Amino acid sequence: MTDTEHFDIALIGSGSANSFPGPDLAGRRIVQIDRGVGPDHVFGGTCLNLGCIPTKMFVHTADLAATPAESARFGLTEQLQGVDWPAIRDRVFGRIDPISQGGEEYRSDHEDNANLTLLRGTAAFIGPKTVQVRGHDGSERTISADTFVLGAGSRPVLPPIDGLADAAPHTSDTIMRIDSLPASLAILGSGVIAVEFAHVFASLGVEVTLIARSEKVLRGADADISSRLTDLLAQRVRLESRLSTTSVKRTDAGVELRGRRDGAEVVLEAEELLVAVGRRPNSDLLDVTAAGIDTADDGRVEVDEHQRVLGGGAVLEGVWAFGDLSSAHQLKHVANHEQRIVRHNVLHPEQMRRSDTMPIPSGVFTHPQVAWVGVDEAAARQSGREIRVAVQEYASIAYGWAMEDTTGFVKLVADAETTEILGAHFIGPDATTLVQLLIQAMSTGQTARDIATTQYWIHPAMPELVENALLQLID
Repeated sequence: MTDTEHFDIALIGSGSANSFPGPDLAGRRIVQIDRGVGPDHVFGGTCLNLGCIPTKMFVHTADLAATPAESARFGLTEQLQGVDWPAIRDRVFGRIDPISQGGEEYRSDHEDNANLTLLRGTAAFIGPKTVQVRGHDGSERTISADTFVLGAGSRPVLPPIDGLADAAPHTSDTIMRIDSLPASLAILGSGVIAVEFAHVFASLGVEVTLIARSEKVLRGADADISSRLTDLLAQRVRLESRLSTTSVKRTDAGVELRGRRDGAEVVLEAEELLVAVGRRPNSDLLDVTAAGIDTADDGRVEVDEHQRVLGGGAVLEGVWAFGDLSSAHQLKHVANHEQRIVRHNVLHPEQMRRSDTMPIPSGVFTHPQVAWVGVDEAAARQSGREIRVAVQEYASIAYGWAMEDTTGFVKLVADAETTEILGAHFIGPDATTLVQLLIQAMSTGQTARDIATTQYWIHPAMPELVENALLQLID
């Protein structure tokens, strides 16, 4: 029987969890247990290594690659003369890998972490506040602690499709490190990850087929945004909508997918396959049920508004969770905020803060960009409130003329009487930047009436899109 080692705090994860240790916790013995992410179990979490940061570096490259195809409307003739995939890939990971490696070395060896023990391996609960850690080196250790902070994240899902696992498809964990660009790529999925990678690979000259079970892509967005993006993506990639994939097999030429649409069989072929149908929390790897921890139907660890973990519907004292492990919003900015809330509450239990006091925004770095915050039009109408909706096209503002943008728009949803901003939804250039104007207003309680006419809006600049939409709401 392995002896149990006891610590003051057991911290699980190295993404947003890596911000938890600090000088004000120097008096507590901390063990940080990190399984790592991806097939190589790298340190530093999904966002740094396999998610937000590398994908956006690829997206920026894709934006540049897509520019020549759109230059004719400006009276220019440009050509994309070549794509050096290894150089593109190595630029991204040449920046990221040293950060990951440096982070692990800092936690392992730096004098700032004299009170911290870093264990690399998979933790699984064997009882309340006790885990067994199976190290990557084959070792086993049993760890207990007064306080557990769970930031173990999530991982890509492979749906139960006949032959899919045996076909060894790529996921977001592996697709960015491939040795060479395939001539063709099938993407199974139609959500955020799928549409971002569709933009990246299509811009770099890959023949992309996007396979969606539903009729529209990005179903989590406002219906009008989803419809517009569906139409625009269908002009750049082969969009196979309303297709339920039934089997996948690896062939000499690549992969073959079979599915059904309206009762008829459809057969698709591609050199490579990317599965991007979503992610699942790592609660099963943690075996949280062994600790009496409640989980939702999708595997999320249940927490209260202070990020305290629940068991049997009640708070389990001294156990906290945040980020993808417990949040329905698998977003890095949410994980960062929730980690700060947990950290404060662990340090100041007499002055606990809530994590659910601000509207949560989303950004999608496809082409064009999509971003939103708050409720969509359908949800606002279903709430029973009397609302006003404003739609402003990029083509209606001077900077939109400069960009020759004829497809982008913003939709604002507000309370008809108070002009409280209930939701903001963008599709078009710089959508992920422009939405911040509404995030700030909603987070600070400013109404459309408050911000529409009480400040200057630079002319001619992109924020006029927001200004003109706001003015519609207060007419």
